[in-house]
Amino acid sequence: MKAPSGSATAEPRFPDRRPGFFGALRFRDFRLLWAGLLISNLGTWMQFTALGYEVVHLAPNAHLAALDVGLIGAARALPVLLLSPFAGVVADRYPRRRVLLATNACTAVLSLILAVIIATGAATIVLLMLVSGLLAATQSFDAPARQSWVPILVPREFVGNAIGLNSLAFNAPSVLGPPIAGLIIAGAGVAPCMFANAALTLAVVVALLFMRPVAASSSRRESVWSSIAGGIAFIVHHPSLRWIVLLLIVTSLCVRPYNFLLPAYAAHVIGTDARGLGALMAATGLGAMGGAVLTAAFVPQRRSALWAGSALIIALGAIGLGATASMPVALGVLTVMGLATLTFLGSSNILLQTLAPDDMRGRVISVYSMVVLGFVPGGTLLLGAIASLLNLREALIIGGIASAICGTWIYASQPELRAV
Repeated sequence: MKAPSGSATAEPRFPDRRPGFFGALRFRDFRLLWAGLLISNLGTWMQFTALGYEVVHLAPNAHLAALDVGLIGAARALPVLLLSPFAGVVADRYPRRRVLLATNACTAVLSLILAVIIATGAATIVLLMLVSGLLAATQSFDAPARQSWVPILVPREFVGNAIGLNSLAFNAPSVLGPPIAGLIIAGAGVAPCMFANAALTLAVVVALLFMRPVAASSSRRESVWSSIAGGIAFIVHHPSLRWIVLLLIVTSLCVRPYNFLLPAYAAHVIGTDARGLGALMAATGLGAMGGAVLTAAFVPQRRSALWAGSALIIALGAIGLGATASMPVALGVLTVMGLATLTFLGSSNILLQTLAPDDMRGRVISVYSMVVLGFVPGGTLLLGAIASLLNLREALIIGGIASAICGTWIYASQPELRAV
C-alpha cells in the first residue's frame, strides 16, 4: 500500500538556530498557556499523590494494594484508548482554545466531585475508578489539543524549545506537589489535595480567556472514521514514526507504570508513610524536571540517539528499583528514571511533531497521547497483576528486562530511525 502523501516529504532535520532556554516564552500566547499550566499542574501532582495513597490504604493487604492501583490505571486507560483517536480529529478540526476551555472546566468540576466523595467517607474502589475514568476522558481530549497547539504558538525554530518548556510546566510542579500533598495528608487527610486541584486548574481557564482565538488547522470535512484511518495510516507507513510509537507502547506497558505503583512500592517494599511517598515522588519529579530542561535546552545532532538511550536508562532503572528495598537507593534510582523518562517523552514528542505535517499533527499527537495516557495505566494493571502473583519487585524487574531488549532491537535494526 502506498504511503500517504506527506510521509516521505516531511522534514527530517531540525532547525539549527538555537533559541535559548527561555526563547519560546517571548511569545505572548505561549507564555500565558505555560504560566497557567505551571500553576494548574501543582494541583495535578497533589491529586495524583493523594489518590494513590487513598487507593493503597483502602486495600486490605499488600498484594491487593498493587492490584487496586492497577484497577485505577485500567479505569483511566479505557476512555483514553477509546476516545483519543476522536480527540485527534477534534484537535485538527476545531479551535484548540475552545477545546481546552471545555476540558479544563470539566477537570475542575470532576476534581471537586472527587474531593467531596473522599471528604464524606463515601470512597470505594469502584467509585474512585469511575471518577478517574471521567478525568481520563477529559485528558484524552485535552492533551492532543494542547500539545498540537504548541507548534502553532511559536515559530518553527522554537518548536523543540517550546515542547521542552511545556514538559517543564508539567514536571517542575512534580518536585513540590508530592511533598506538599504528603504534609497535607499527614495533617488534614486526602480530600484537601483534591479541593486544591479543583481550584488550581482554573489557572489554565483564566490563561485561555486572555489568549487570541486561533482557527482550526484543517478545513477538510471528510468523515471522522476516514480522518482517524488517515492518521493511523500515516504513522504505520512512515519509516521512523511507526518505530517511535512502538517503543512508546512497550515502555508504557513495561516500565513507565513505576510512577503509578509508587504508593504500593512505598508502603509495602520500602515501608514508609505519606511523607516518604511524597519524597519518592519528588525524587522522580526532580529528575523529570531535569529531563524537561534537557529537552528544552539541548538540540542534539541525532535526536534518535538521545531518544533510544533514555529509553534504555528507564528500563535499567526499573530493574534497579526492583532490586532494592533501600530508601536512599530508591531515591537515587527514581531521580535518574525521572530524568530519562522526560528525556524520552520529550524526544518522542519532538520527533513526532517535527516529522508530521501541520494538517496531520493533531491526529499524530492523539496517538502519542493515547499511548502515554492510555497504555501506562494499562501497564499499571499488567504489572499490578504480575505483582499480585509474584511480588512488586519481581514485576518491575521483568518489565525492565522486556523493555531493554525491545528498545535495543528497534534502534539497532532501523537505520532510517538512527538518521533523524
